[in-house]
Amino acid sequence: MKKIIVVFLHMFVGWALCGAIIGIGQSLTTMETTLIVHAIGVPVIFTIISFIYFRFFHFTRPLTTALLFLSFAVVMDVFVVALLIEKSFDMFRSPLGTWIPFGLIFLSTYFTSFFVSRNQVEQP
Repeated sequence: MKKIIVVFLHMFVGWALCGAIIGIGQSLTTMETTLIVHAIGVPVIFTIISFIYFRFFHFTRPLTTALLFLSFAVVMDVFVVALLIEKSFDMFRSPLGTWIPFGLIFLSTYFTSFFVSRNQVEQP
């Protein structure tokens, strides 16, 4: 149970920080600028989150972790953001708003997890 909670907390923090970029950005600038900042912030956030997760916990393999982090973000965006907050699925029409960040979540998590895992195995 502890392992599930640890993985869940990392996924949630990553998703929440990305949501904070959108929430704060919308109040400060245009939606287009907000989405660009979000697309830049997503890999930074998930690189840091996955580095921390793999450095200190490492309960799952890199591919599994990347799929879990991505799946969590998709599920939360569908059920919380689209259905509850926006009451619309229009956000999924925007590659910059959803599909590019989803890809960046997967890639940044996978590659960070892969390299941190590999370095831990190589060190005595």
